[in-house]
Amino acid sequence: MAVNVVLDKAYESKSLDDILAAPPSALAGLTEKHDVQLLEALGVKTIAELGKNKYFRLAATLVDLAAKEG
Repeated sequence: MAVNVVLDKAYESKSLDDILAAPPSALAGLTEKHDVQLLEALGVKTIAELGKNKYFRLAATLVDLAAKEG
């Protein structure tokens, strides 16, 4: 994976454990405002929690299923 494309520059050289413990804003394209919104709406504080969130996982599964049908 090209981490320089998916991560904020400050996290590019971090370990995977550090990245998973980082706030969602460590992902390229998300900001600290998104951190606040995700926390308030879904209780998500880290990238790991974001990836494990049942709504995000369900949405990703549905997208994957649709791609197999198409």
